[in-house]
Amino acid sequence: MPIAPQPVGRRERNKQQKLDRITAAARELFAEHGVDDVTTQQIADKADIGAGTLFLYAKTKGELLLLVQNASYADALVSGTAAADAIPDVLEGVMAIVRPVVECNRTQIDNGRTYLREMVFGDPQEPHHRDALALTVQTEEAIAGVLQRDARITPTTAATLAHVVSAIMFLTMAATVNIGSTVDDLLSEIRAQVLVLLPG
Repeated sequence: MPIAPQPVGRRERNKQQKLDRITAAARELFAEHGVDDVTTQQIADKADIGAGTLFLYAKTKGELLLLVQNASYADALVSGTAAADAIPDVLEGVMAIVRPVVECNRTQIDNGRTYLREMVFGDPQEPHHRDALALTVQTEEAIAGVLQRDARITPTTAATLAHVVSAIMFLTMAATVNIGSTVDDLLSEIRAQVLVLLPG
């Protein structure tokens, strides 16, 4: 006989409600002003909590940005993976995964670049950083799955190529020289590099 799920207690509901308020406040303030021009005190005030409570959920402003951006990145990855499933061509399938990730990252360019920096240089012991790293792994797994549609690409090679594609995507989005580039500019640059990686 299956065990009925236990109802969520008041304490857990309160914690989740606070986290939701923090996430919404940070998302709104970061989108409006950019991460560099927002203080943790402003986020705490907007979420209607104390600054000390805020730091129970995220220890730094970088972690708050990861919290906000991870949700958008996860949605972009789901969208891209679903689109890739309907595209038989390997290059186009890879680009179907890449496109929404790039679009998500460029919604607010400075925030997107800071997010990438936090992913690379942030503290991997922090939970939101771990979540961000897990998203990069999921992205590479999705790309590797598409690459394996080509019978010439072994699973090992596909995993290596997916890691290279991920690096290309992240460097293209983060590069200072690309600050003024449009999403389509970035996608064209990524596409040209990915094309070189694929078997002729």
